Amino acid sequence: MNAITEIDTAVLQVHDLRVELSAQVDVVSGISFSLHAGEILGLVGESGSGKTTLATALLAHARRGARIVAGQVQVDGQALLSLEGEALRRARGSLIGYVAQDPATALNPALRIGNLLRETLAVHPLQLDRAAQQQRISETLRDVGLPDDPEFLRRFPHQLSGGQQQRVMLALAFVLRPRLIVLDEPTTALDVSTQAHILATLRRLCKSQGVAAVYVSHDLAVIKDLVDRVMVMYAGRIVETATREVLFRRPSHPYTRGLLAAIPDVAGRRELQAIAGQAPAPGQRPQGCSFGPRCDRFTSACAVAEPPLQALPAGHAVACLNAHDQPLQVRGLTPIAALTTQTQAPLLSISGLNVAYDRQVLFDITLQVQPGECLALVGESGSGKTSLARAVAGLGENAEGQLSYAGRPLPLQARQRDAGLRHQIQYIFQNPYRALNPRQTVYQTLSAPLEHFFAIKGAAARQRVEAVLQRVSLSASVADLYPHSLSGGERQRVAIARALLCEPRLLICDEITSALDVSVQASILDLLRQLQREGLTLLFVTHDLGVVRAIADRVLVLKVGRVVEQGAVDSVLDQPQAAYTRSLLEHSPTLG
Repeated sequence: MNAITEIDTAVLQVHDLRVELSAQVDVVSGISFSLHAGEILGLVGESGSGKTTLATALLAHARRGARIVAGQVQVDGQALLSLEGEALRRARGSLIGYVAQDPATALNPALRIGNLLRETLAVHPLQLDRAAQQQRISETLRDVGLPDDPEFLRRFPHQLSGGQQQRVMLALAFVLRPRLIVLDEPTTALDVSTQAHILATLRRLCKSQGVAAVYVSHDLAVIKDLVDRVMVMYAGRIVETATREVLFRRPSHPYTRGLLAAIPDVAGRRELQAIAGQAPAPGQRPQGCSFGPRCDRFTSACAVAEPPLQALPAGHAVACLNAHDQPLQVRGLTPIAALTTQTQAPLLSISGLNVAYDRQVLFDITLQVQPGECLALVGESGSGKTSLARAVAGLGENAEGQLSYAGRPLPLQARQRDAGLRHQIQYIFQNPYRALNPRQTVYQTLSAPLEHFFAIKGAAARQRVEAVLQRVSLSASVADLYPHSLSGGERQRVAIARALLCEPRLLICDEITSALDVSVQASILDLLRQLQREGLTLLFVTHDLGVVRAIADRVLVLKVGRVVEQGAVDSVLDQPQAAYTRSLLEHSPTLG
């Protein structure tokens, strides 16, 4: 089918949509926009901005405790909010598709891939006979870049990689040939190569099949080359909307500019500016402009009433009384560690490290980490980054090789290391919610290592805990809260605080910013840079080369368990020697 370039009527029309919690507290309000066939809209904003609430409302769904109380959602002329029961169920899938963020939880683990696709076609009768159904499945699998052979169709979801699972999610959405598809952060946890392939596949399918798409993301860099138009949300309202070209060339709303200024860019080391403060929760929005308390252009006029969306040239609209009219300026940064002048002995040395599980995952790894530097470990999923990091922390199994720390042999198992050594090497996990005990308050979590390593209890422990919370920009009152009461960024700061209380010399960070908002990520990276300036050594695992550029002094590139390239970060990223490194760079999103 030829690409759809023009259409007279919109596929999606949303008018004055409002979703409320109890007591008439709105989550999103006054949402109006339209979308045409083949057009991709990027819906961006921090956690709590209302973007996921809006995305699910497009399917006539609201989370528990919320309800859609006003507005219209029309898909291909069908009033979705007026449908109920079986009619609504059929519309979800055949008229509007949905791709969730985590395919591992969205796919039924008990069903084979072929059965998942056949079941989807079966519950949405399309008047296709058995042969036509099989042909539709084969075509769709090829469209999303998956094999259509019987062996693949017999696999279960757990037998696929993360990228393959996400492609199956795309196949389940596109197999019904919907008119609209909604995607909620579908590439957040994927490495840059897999992410690039998923986004390219999505764009190709939307354009070739004339499917309109709403792509939810917290990262403007990820969607820069995907979408046709961008809609920025803050505190449940649309604050700016523009074509991709206009928004990235001349963002007008202070919030949009704040998001862009917080994004690390693989193209060059730049100062990351976190947005001060936090977005207001529903029911706690201030009078006037909701962004006012965080805005450096706030005036008394901004507090009078909520600014409406004002039309600007070229299909641009912004809800701001003091909108910017100049391009965004960013400042460059230099690496912290002066590698050319370092003469100290390495803090960590690894020689001939091999790790195997059911198969070998690391092959003869040799590296050194200097005191006070940040070494980034990068590579695609399955490259061995986390296995290497866990081996350094003493958490790995079936590891062989020699480790040396501060000039002394370092046992491969943490249980064989004495307490005086264990507290100096700390590990921060990717998922802070799973890393924190949900049954313990923050104080209980943070005081445990103080008692274990240093025999500090009581008032002295409370003082230490409050001091470290302040160091990671959290208030002392957080100590009495449980993890479920904290945001993702706050939980990650607690995890960092727990590691700092152990007084480490080497901090291992395993993808600790991959699921965070860009503004929270910027503040976490700034905190780590400050700790590095104070002498902390960092081993930073990530698949985001923009983050590598922002924080690392040196980078080591892994491919299928082997080192393919290493060196100073600017040298490797500006003049990569390995074809694999060049491929990672080509697939990395950039604002440039």
